[in-house]
Amino acid sequence: MAAVMLATGCVSQTIKSTSVPQIKVPDKVVAEELLLDVGIAIFDPGLEEYDGEGQVYPEVRKAEARFMPNLLSQAMEQSGAWGAVRVVPDPERISDLSVRGTILHSDGESLELAIRAVDSRGYEWLDKTYRGRASAYAYRSATRERYDPFQAVYHTIANDLLDALGELRPQDRNNVRLTTELLFAQRFSPEAFNGYLERNRKNIYLVMRLPAENDPMLDRVRTIRERDHTYIDTMQEYYDNFGVEMTEPYEEWRKLSYKEAVAMQELEAESRRRLIAGAVAVAAGIAGMTSSDNNSRAAGNVAVIGGGYLLKSGLEKRAEAQIHVQALEELGMSLEAEITPQVIDLEDRSIILSGNVEEQYAQWRQLLADIYAAEIGALDRPQDYTTTPDTL
Repeated sequence: MAAVMLATGCVSQTIKSTSVPQIKVPDKVVAEELLLDVGIAIFDPGLEEYDGEGQVYPEVRKAEARFMPNLLSQAMEQSGAWGAVRVVPDPERISDLSVRGTILHSDGESLELAIRAVDSRGYEWLDKTYRGRASAYAYRSATRERYDPFQAVYHTIANDLLDALGELRPQDRNNVRLTTELLFAQRFSPEAFNGYLERNRKNIYLVMRLPAENDPMLDRVRTIRERDHTYIDTMQEYYDNFGVEMTEPYEEWRKLSYKEAVAMQELEAESRRRLIAGAVAVAAGIAGMTSSDNNSRAAGNVAVIGGGYLLKSGLEKRAEAQIHVQALEELGMSLEAEITPQVIDLEDRSIILSGNVEEQYAQWRQLLADIYAAEIGALDRPQDYTTTPDTL
């Protein structure tokens, strides 16, 4: 009986505290022209392996894939070590530093992200999995106003990227920015800017030569690039507003998800203990009932009845856990209804970009290509239009 009582004891898996690391700042001031711009792509929601089972809600994950990059960008901006830190809808958009993430796991209790960062030259800065666990205190109103429940994850990523940045020489920073500009130029005019960059055996871009500063095609490319920056900055307002609108329902969902996840784990653990204890008791009771001793048979009969009760109780606990699963599904559906992305129209042009934000950006990039082609026309380039870089 003592063993049965011990087996049915309650175990809590609630994490009581969390620690949020401070954002690091650079050791020395860097010239503005050497600050690197960062593009944080919308995260991969990690639904490729999703088979419809378990506590994964596709529409919630898709919303998180837009929400989490914005939290990371805010953490990175706090260091003051970067140029523009933008959330971008296209992971192939060319930036000085491109950051991609995949959501491996996310609920109110724990978060797991795979993060990879590569600069425009092709050097990998970061390829790491980050894990965080929230405490019950993280969902108190006073704490939620200051920090996201998983703020420690975003601060840690931001600090790791700053550490990698600190290893670059000024010459390296300059080469990153040159490579970014030339890659952008090649995307719009591959023939005109062919041969400026080459890859080495490690698949790293090397700057072989540079356009002359009076190259009119380079001027057009820079104008187009500036328009692209302006559009991305406009989209950043969308992501900021999206984050504001999402915060309240998402925090409520995570708060309830945290409680449901912890409660479900405790119920499942208790269910297993009761089933095991019940099976042991039934087996012991059957053995006792086969004994020739009257007292043993009586005790065996009691054990069988008690074991049967534990088995029944364990199955009831499993049914109760399933109720929590259904509650999580309902929460996910309600969140999906509240955070559906809105269509963004460009008011300064007669062309309307429709669809979600990623589809609109694809249309915008095509529009940029058309603008560049129309502006470049039959433009003649100066005879001496290349220079040899002295920064390699």
